[in-house]
Amino acid sequence: MTREERKVIFASSLGTVFEWYDFYLYGALAPIIARQFFSGLEAGAAFIFALLAFAAGFLVRPFGALVFGRLGDMIGRKYTFLVTILLMGLSTFIVGILPTYASVGVAAPVLLVLLRMLQGLALGGEYGGAATYVSEHAPHGKRGFYTSWIQTTATLGLFLSLGVILGTRTLTGEAAFADWGWRLPFLLSIVLLAVSVWIRLSLNESPAFKKIKEEGRSSKSPLSESFGRWKNLRVVLLALVGLTAGQAVVWYTGQFYALFFLTQALKVEESTANILVAVSLLLGTPFFILFGWLSDRIGRKPIIMAGCLIAALTYFPLFHALTEAANPALAQAQRAVPITVTVDPARCSFQGSPIAREVDFRTDCDLAKRTLAQAAVNYTVVEGPAGTAASIRIGERVIPAFDATRTPNGHAFDAPSKARIAAFKKEVADAAKAAGYPVAADPARINKPLVIGILTLLVIYVTMVYGPIAAMLVELFPTRIRYTSMSLPYHIGNGWFGGLLPTTAFAIVAQTGNIYNGLWYPIVVAGATFVIGMLFIRETKDRDIYAAD
Repeated sequence: MTREERKVIFASSLGTVFEWYDFYLYGALAPIIARQFFSGLEAGAAFIFALLAFAAGFLVRPFGALVFGRLGDMIGRKYTFLVTILLMGLSTFIVGILPTYASVGVAAPVLLVLLRMLQGLALGGEYGGAATYVSEHAPHGKRGFYTSWIQTTATLGLFLSLGVILGTRTLTGEAAFADWGWRLPFLLSIVLLAVSVWIRLSLNESPAFKKIKEEGRSSKSPLSESFGRWKNLRVVLLALVGLTAGQAVVWYTGQFYALFFLTQALKVEESTANILVAVSLLLGTPFFILFGWLSDRIGRKPIIMAGCLIAALTYFPLFHALTEAANPALAQAQRAVPITVTVDPARCSFQGSPIAREVDFRTDCDLAKRTLAQAAVNYTVVEGPAGTAASIRIGERVIPAFDATRTPNGHAFDAPSKARIAAFKKEVADAAKAAGYPVAADPARINKPLVIGILTLLVIYVTMVYGPIAAMLVELFPTRIRYTSMSLPYHIGNGWFGGLLPTTAFAIVAQTGNIYNGLWYPIVVAGATFVIGMLFIRETKDRDIYAAD
């Protein structure tokens, strides 16, 4: 590896580390952001809305891929991803000075969502630029190894964000951090932005793009060439459903959902969960390089497909084992005293609705299921005959719910109904506690080595699907439309299939009552990608990526 090649990899990777650091800050601070910007909603709805604001950044990523991919194929790789990092960095910094809901009301979440969308647009152009730029500098036979360094940046960005959060928490204290200290990690990003821009300004244009530009063979209309011609569009669609969709859900399950599962379902204290995840990321990150290097020898496809299949087959046992290790009291209570809710299905609303308000859940069924969902208690729904009044059974104790639609004024929010609902929730909480269901995970009983081992295995799944993906996407498309063509399937896969995973999974859990059912989403998507990829995706490691067409 020459000095110039090391500089290319370092500059591209450093910038992408910074981009992902910015993006992950929001994910890690979602519970605090929910309280700061969505405090006008009840706690459960506020967290779902915070996740939706998080998802908003992912939803616009494909549009960023189109905008910046087009620019990258027309004017060059270097200048395009210089613009993306400026947009991302400034948007992140502004989040650190944004007023909260308590200060400006509904304008606060609106501004937050707008900034998340700007960040998503920038990230939509960043990854394709970095992957294309490094690949076009890499010698033949080493593209998997060279681009795998970029792949480490997503994990390193998360690791850096968690480290900054933990350091800030320690310096300010929990109370101050929840009040104003959470802003500091966002504000510190301005330093990383300055360093990243300075380094990227010193780079030269990609040799492959420079060559076709000088020969007059660069694309004048990359969008129409990429998506208006079936020959290229077919490859784009196959790259989405046969590669990036499965890669994305495996990645977000291993890095995001595992963290949310620890804090929300298993009730592990946030700082402890962050440390456990950070250690697993540190242990697992070298495998990005290993699988990138291995893909240069045995191919990209077998490694990515194996990662999707193994993940789909083992998620359920791994997350059950994670419960046993992180909160053994909860696992024991689930076995010894299962909780059931008997309901008339006709009187049940969709509990996973992200736009529903507390006032929309007024029937006896809604009250029973909502109470358990807000407490993150695992339960099973038993369908009763029509007209059955909902009830919660905790062991031998049965607690009847009541119908708030029949209270005075027809809703559950007059004073007598509020008191009655509060009493019902307290009765359920007391019964669950008496049955052994813990309010929080006991730090002394957490089997930390086993938790770290399970989390590290989930990260290794991530490295299998993500380590070789950049090289494979670059190799699928010709130089003249590479930036545009590879960026769109990558960002639809990661932005939509992956970015919506936490919200979708928690909606499934809220609706079904089973804390493990959210895993069906990544399992189904990863399984579908395995089947489609095995049937229709060809190996790419030996392709000539310097061909213009």
